[in-house]
Amino acid sequence: MVRLAPLRAETDESLVQELLRYVRFSDEDARLLRALRPLAAPHFERIATAFYDRIREHDEAHDVFTGEAQIKRLQGSMVRWMDRLCAGPHDEAYFKKTLEIGRIHVQIGLPQRYMFTAMALIRVELLRVVDDTMGEETRACREALDRALDLELAFMLEGYRDHFLARTQQRERLERAEVDLALRRTEHRYVSAVELARVLVVGLDREGKIRLFNREAERVTGLGREEVIGAPFHEALLPEALRDEQAGLLHALLEGRESRATLDDVESAVRTRAGKIRDVRWQFAYAPGDDDDIVLFAVGRDTTDENALAVRLRQNEKLAAVGTLAAGLAHEIRNPLNGAQLHVTFLERGLRKSGADGDQLEAVHIVGEEIKRLGKLVSEFLDFARPKPLELRPTSVHAVCERASKLVEARAIQTNVTLALELPTTELVLDLDTPKIQQVLLNLLQNAVEALQPTGGGTVTLRARRRPRDVWIEVEDDGPGLSSPDAPIFDPFFSTKPEGTGLGLAIVHRIVTDHGGTIDVDSHPGRTVFRVSLPVRLGAHDAEANAGKILA
Repeated sequence: MVRLAPLRAETDESLVQELLRYVRFSDEDARLLRALRPLAAPHFERIATAFYDRIREHDEAHDVFTGEAQIKRLQGSMVRWMDRLCAGPHDEAYFKKTLEIGRIHVQIGLPQRYMFTAMALIRVELLRVVDDTMGEETRACREALDRALDLELAFMLEGYRDHFLARTQQRERLERAEVDLALRRTEHRYVSAVELARVLVVGLDREGKIRLFNREAERVTGLGREEVIGAPFHEALLPEALRDEQAGLLHALLEGRESRATLDDVESAVRTRAGKIRDVRWQFAYAPGDDDDIVLFAVGRDTTDENALAVRLRQNEKLAAVGTLAAGLAHEIRNPLNGAQLHVTFLERGLRKSGADGDQLEAVHIVGEEIKRLGKLVSEFLDFARPKPLELRPTSVHAVCERASKLVEARAIQTNVTLALELPTTELVLDLDTPKIQQVLLNLLQNAVEALQPTGGGTVTLRARRRPRDVWIEVEDDGPGLSSPDAPIFDPFFSTKPEGTGLGLAIVHRIVTDHGGTIDVDSHPGRTVFRVSLPVRLGAHDAEANAGKILA
């Protein structure tokens, strides 16, 4: 790798030419890269997709992204960058764009070490393409590519360093101008307690600006104190939906006009650096002082996981209670139902032989169909009330998704629904009870197809996404959405279908939670997404170690 002297904020043509000469990057090298471009271009999208699939496996790198939409945009940018790398021209304008890449990495919070490892991954993939396509010019093209990538990395690092230095200097100026006074008055006495406490501690001045921000607040929000010191509390931390609602309360608290009861246990939320929402229960302490001093302490506890656990416990209690009832009912009515079905069959045969009219035969047929529907309900009762223990085996998520899609394909075609599959480029293997997870996906896909039937068709997408500690499987449709976003759709016997039993999603919920996962729904007109999250256990994703044992 080329080691450069510090670059100015703006590169000039002479400096660029000097660096090109330093690494011996010649016109011949540029020609070889241009010759490589049409041969490598078909691989660019695959390389970019594989690169970001690798990032999903690592907490620190994955956490800097705000969501899948941003990752899609960055994949597109990487494809354009690889095309630019080959196409050139490698002049002043070219390397200004490379400097900008380093600045963006600082802006999104990506640690510098990932720039080296990222370049190594891309280098390996592009060199493979060179080896496979360039024939007699392979060696010369490899050397040209190495020189170009070294220059790219050198300029990216300079851009990263310059912007990081600017941020550091800004932090130092803030500390000297504003933060030092507050820190001298408070942190010299309380630094240990405040910094080591497992609660968020935020101090506000009379204008509601943040003057104190402890380590736990940094950890929960992902924001550094240099980014929030001096910023208004509601703008820096509150989700946009809560700002107007809680601005009045905050103003009253800062003026000391609220009662003791109002100061305790205020349910709210904070927005993290990655754009996620965390539940926080705040307690406020009003401490009037100088105009430029802290007058309000906000002490918060992150209750996101606690709230999610409480919801799961309430759901499991409902399931257990209904399961006991369902087991008893199913046992009592299954045998009489079988007998009734048998006699209805005999009666229908007799009526046909005796030449009964159509109305009589139709009435008997309806009775038989209703008995069958009741029998189906009894079977669902038993599935719900007496779930079998999980039989976990290494299972291919790709294969499960593909099979579920195939099973609903015929129904989708009948209802003019397009099925789309979005699966990662690398295999995902989890410890699953394959038939039960298949049941989950079939239920969600069938529900999505049925939701689109009244609209005359649409698109249902089944996708899988790897994350550092879990795998998301999503079923999305572009239908009308749920009638109410707060509908208890996972509760037993709740159904939006006229003929529904109300047990399908309750069984889905039980299967997913038995796997140690979660299921949630996000629905509004034009888009409904059911998201199943399944944990990645040690060894479960090692496809090579489980070769020959993976269940499709």
